[in-house]
Amino acid sequence: MKKIDFKDLILFENEDYLVINKLPYLSTLDDRHEAQNILDLAKGYTPDAQVCHRLDKETSGCLAIAKHPAAYRNIAIQFEDRKVDKIYHAVVEGIHEYKDVLVDKNLLANNKGIAKVSKEGKPAQTYVNTAKTYYKHSLIECRPVTGRLHQIRVHLAYLKSPICGDETYGGKPLYLSELKRRFNLKKNTEELPIMQRVSLHAYALNFIGVKGESIEVVAPYPKDFEVLVKQLEKNR
Repeated sequence: MKKIDFKDLILFENEDYLVINKLPYLSTLDDRHEAQNILDLAKGYTPDAQVCHRLDKETSGCLAIAKHPAAYRNIAIQFEDRKVDKIYHAVVEGIHEYKDVLVDKNLLANNKGIAKVSKEGKPAQTYVNTAKTYYKHSLIECRPVTGRLHQIRVHLAYLKSPICGDETYGGKPLYLSELKRRFNLKKNTEELPIMQRVSLHAYALNFIGVKGESIEVVAPYPKDFEVLVKQLEKNR
């Protein structure tokens, strides 16, 4: 990954917080395999930076960063009290009409970082709504109440709506040839998926600032997610 200018990621900034649009394939915290991660980049910008929550490496979108310990404490309490409003967008397999569906299923993670629905797991709740349906796919809006490992991915798989590209939890990669009726691939070339990662984006974040103000941030889709949605729109 080429060197990232942290300023280019910033969606919102005041004296207490930064909210960035995290790039896909960029780790939130230190990653032995990568030269760059969000925490180091943030500390280079503001020395006392603390990441307030985490996004999976492949997931893009809204990520809040506190600039000082009091700001971190303020938002940490809101996360603990489940007062932070998070909205994710996912492209899933199949046509689904969800309206305020609550998935309330405990999740258990193993030591390989794979989660599953299990009575022995920790409580996990996600509200699910359909934003749009296409020919064979749906754009789904998820509001997780809790923040368990891979929560949205597992809960959508539980609903038999696996996320496109999420092979860990049963989602298949999505190819243009599946959408376009007259699709011709050049000879001797292998078709690649439209999006080469899990089709999940942290779309919006809403929390209360240190001075009691409401902070609401929306993260535009990154290029790969935008291309995927445009192709679904074009080939309905």
